[in-house]
Amino acid sequence: MSLDRKLLARAKDVLTEKRKIRDDHYQRRLDKVYSVAPRLRALDNEIRGTMADLFRVALGSSAEDQVEEIRRRNLELQEDRRGELLRAGFSENYLDEEFMCPDCHDTGYIGTGICDCLLKLYRDEQKESLSSLFKLGCETFDSFDLSYYDDMPDPEAGISPRRTMEIIYETCIEYSRKYGQKSMNLFFNGAPGLGKTFLSACIARVVSEKGNSVVYDTAGSVFAKFEDAKFMRTGDPDEARGEVRRCLECDLLILDDLGTEMTTAFTISALYELINTRLMTNRKTIVSSNLTLDELRRRYSEQIMSRLEGEYQILTFRGDDVRKKKNML
Repeated sequence: MSLDRKLLARAKDVLTEKRKIRDDHYQRRLDKVYSVAPRLRALDNEIRGTMADLFRVALGSSAEDQVEEIRRRNLELQEDRRGELLRAGFSENYLDEEFMCPDCHDTGYIGTGICDCLLKLYRDEQKESLSSLFKLGCETFDSFDLSYYDDMPDPEAGISPRRTMEIIYETCIEYSRKYGQKSMNLFFNGAPGLGKTFLSACIARVVSEKGNSVVYDTAGSVFAKFEDAKFMRTGDPDEARGEVRRCLECDLLILDDLGTEMTTAFTISALYELINTRLMTNRKTIVSSNLTLDELRRRYSEQIMSRLEGEYQILTFRGDDVRKKKNML
């Protein structure tokens, strides 16, 4: 499991802003106390001085009794400070630091590990980045309605569209539940409006909630990012390269609408790099397309088709356009 560096950076920015708000709030309380009880400022300065003395002595070879004297003086000042606060009408813990997270003290890290508070912010950024995929807000397996698919057997397939979709639906649930290093790559194909993007969103929701980095984008948008990185078409080359790295390095990439982009020698090369690199690094990919395998073969190279047909589990969606059926109700 890897974290998306771009989203982690955003989460850190959010944590920094929250910490700044907390610090500003504390500074306002401190200013209020100092205005009412000016002697507290001097006491705080003396307390900080004893801490500096203690640190200096600890680095040297001074006698232990000197350390104890500094500690004794520090405790006296702390007690004096407490009394001064009470005399000024404040509670003794009025100036205690109030951390949002008691575990990491709002740093986002415990030792070298990421604290749960930062991971929560990261997951929030992950949801935001997938917001275009979760556009309806109801993309869950429980809300997938198989009744929109015809129960009459398809002469070409030998089974009904509904039975086909039951198998695909169950496959997607199992994929999400057991997602990991041994998971297959998936290739969804079929006519528009049959639920390819919806089931992709269901998988993305479950997989991302487990802490995996998930990137969703259309094929056209991904290939535009590759062009920006190669030909420096944006103002920030590092940002363009970072977007390409996100596509190459995320745990799960969902590449939607393959075949709707303008196909050029460059996009074919970029698609091969994307698919091949992710296969070589054992990172999982879900590709969806409205095109049939024969249509894809005429459009892309044999190397690409070899990998799609040999390394991906192909799930062909069947039935009539569900979106049209829903609009008719």
